[in-house]
Amino acid sequence: MKRMLTLRARSLITKCGISTSVCIQARGRSVAKVGACSLSPYYDRKDEPLTAVDFVEQLSRDQKSLKEKEKSSWVSLSTDEKLKLYRIRFHQSFVEMGEGSNEWKSIIGGTLFLLGLTGLYFAWQRMYVCAGVPHTFSNEWKAKQTKRMVDMRINPIQGFASKWDYEHNKWKK
Repeated sequence: MKRMLTLRARSLITKCGISTSVCIQARGRSVAKVGACSLSPYYDRKDEPLTAVDFVEQLSRDQKSLKEKEKSSWVSLSTDEKLKLYRIRFHQSFVEMGEGSNEWKSIIGGTLFLLGLTGLYFAWQRMYVCAGVPHTFSNEWKAKQTKRMVDMRINPIQGFASKWDYEHNKWKK
């Protein structure tokens, strides 16, 4: 799916995505000539095994002679020649399409790299941007604040001050 999307995006960016055919003048009339841009790009897919175009677009001299030999009886072709003909038409076989790729390694590596950068960023922030722990988190400050809340009788019926015994100056059990 990812490969198909990249091929589609590439075809839209290139001139093939813009122009689908070429119009030429032939004997005073316009004729639409089907160019390479009107054909879909080559891709290997199991659900569409026969593509509209061959994998190899520009044939070498050996490949051209092999294509001519293909038009005769296939009995005269060797196994190696049949394989070369297959590779002209297709890039991968069904077995090769089913094999896994090593793309997961680069994805995991990139993810771990970004997590490492994020960790470095937060470490830098903690050292240089954020100040130390506020003084209000110290135990002395908490004790003073609790004493002040009790002295002010904050929430004396059901809350904080209701749990303090004012006669004996200690917490109720």
